[in-house]
Amino acid sequence: MTPQARRLVPLIVAVVLFAVLPFVIPSFLTFQFAFAGAYTCAILGLTVLTGTNGQISLGQGAFMAAGGYTLAILAHSAGWPPELAIPLAAIVSFVLGGIVGVVALRLTGAYLALATFALAVSVSPLIKRFGWITGGAQGVTLPFSRDSRVLYAESWGIAALLLLITWFMLRGRIGRSLRALRDNEIAAASFGINPVPYKTFAFALSAAYAGIAGALVATATAYVSPDTFGLQLSLTLIIGVVIGGLDSLWGAVIGGLVVEFLPLAAQSINVAATSLIYGIALILVMILIPGGIAGALRTLSRR
Repeated sequence: MTPQARRLVPLIVAVVLFAVLPFVIPSFLTFQFAFAGAYTCAILGLTVLTGTNGQISLGQGAFMAAGGYTLAILAHSAGWPPELAIPLAAIVSFVLGGIVGVVALRLTGAYLALATFALAVSVSPLIKRFGWITGGAQGVTLPFSRDSRVLYAESWGIAALLLLITWFMLRGRIGRSLRALRDNEIAAASFGINPVPYKTFAFALSAAYAGIAGALVATATAYVSPDTFGLQLSLTLIIGVVIGGLDSLWGAVIGGLVVEFLPLAAQSINVAATSLIYGIALILVMILIPGGIAGALRTLSRR
């Protein structure tokens, strides 16, 4: 078997496994896997922004809120189906991410992290302030419910499409430029790479992916509220991308599964132990496998 064919084996196995899974597991577990697919989309955006480009963002939950509320408002007020509202949610989040990205060009490191942290903190009060359109603290109820298998196919189908798009993008000029800016912005600029469009695009693309994730979460729950997209969500997504693997597309999938199922495993042990287990898992990953689970699996496969 050639090395190229050998690399395709895990991909083929994963595709077959994910295609068969909803037909052999209970409905409630299929529903949870649908959430994992949505989180995979948001973490994939962080993989591009933080892992590939080196910009730190603690505000991914804010862009998920933008996508989720875009879909909820369109579905509740205008009767739009999710299939039409999800692309618009991505566009709205892309534009908002581009605006934040332009502002973030002047910030790096801890300053950028604090700015995006403030963005995540301000989402809930902002949603409540415009209650005439967002429903305020009561939230918005969507006028439909979806079968768990439909939700599973939708979330993982979109996640697979985004993974494919991102893979092709990062293999080309855009990916090389983003990595060059991450490693040494001054050296990259001296070779003719303008940091403004690339860094802004990375922020906007990451926001668009988060907007899609927020729309998928809104579709699955048929309800959105300020608490759905609180600060805890942004921090959880950061934990997911670190545990999965910062600079790995497979790491986004692993991170999505971790974000969804690690709290459930923690609750089965002790309801109050979720945060503690998250913290222990993050510390162990940073000490033992700094490249994340995907990095560890890649190292093992090479050996």
